[in-house]
Amino acid sequence: MSLKTTTLAVAKDDALRGRETVVRRLLDRLGVIGVIATVLLALIVIAAVSAPWLAPSDPNTPDLFAALSGPSAAHPLGADALGRDILSRLMHGAQVTLAGPGLVILLSTIVGTALALVAAWCGGRVDAVIVWVLDILFAVPGIVFALISVAIWGPSLFTVVCGLAVAYIPYVARVVRGAALRERNLPYVSAAWLQGHSGFGITTTQILRNVQPIVIAQAVSSLGFAVIDLAAVSFLGLGVQPPTADLGLMVKSGFDSTLRGYPGEAIAAGTLIILIVWCVTVLGDRLTSNARSM
Repeated sequence: MSLKTTTLAVAKDDALRGRETVVRRLLDRLGVIGVIATVLLALIVIAAVSAPWLAPSDPNTPDLFAALSGPSAAHPLGADALGRDILSRLMHGAQVTLAGPGLVILLSTIVGTALALVAAWCGGRVDAVIVWVLDILFAVPGIVFALISVAIWGPSLFTVVCGLAVAYIPYVARVVRGAALRERNLPYVSAAWLQGHSGFGITTTQILRNVQPIVIAQAVSSLGFAVIDLAAVSFLGLGVQPPTADLGLMVKSGFDSTLRGYPGEAIAAGTLIILIVWCVTVLGDRLTSNARSM
């Protein structure tokens, strides 16, 4: 065996060992169910992102001759009451269903984490005021904030996202504040303070870095609830407006078709919503367990 062949064999063995190590780490952290949820969510995201190129047809183009038709070569999952391809609308609707709640969680996580760090570092009256505001926000259901936003600025995805983002701030802030308070009382914080580091620097570079796993876990855990809330508002006709493809709107229009004996659209959209919520909930639980064990 030549030196070149031996080198290639060793490199191949190292690559296989590296892959096995990555798989074992994923299984140790997420478990089998967590890995399955991760793969399913990744496939849904890929399908949503590639919808403009892979969708069988335009999601908003009606075909009255195919209205309420069953699965076929042209429409793999059938067509809705206007003859629009259900599979295409699912793929495009998943974009809104993922992007909208993702933006809600991003905004609420940024604001909630900032408030939690300020409360934990300052303490005293500042902490008391922030906790008081969070308790008020926590007492109001998220969908109420969404309805208030719609009443002020009109129905649209942007207004619903803003309303839900405000509603989710206390969910993030309360968890992060508790973790930040524990970090605030550890010796490394006092040592950094004695070395002349500013409170802002200690909070943003050290405390935030140590509570980051908890922030990520809480964000992922809240994502499933945001998906449900946004779908519920769209079902009421106050979020995404027709003819834009959205899973909540598809459940609504599919419900009307179900009364006529054609439940395909409602079942397909509802199943996809349930699958997305299940995936992010499982991931959130696994990440939360790992964050608590650190």
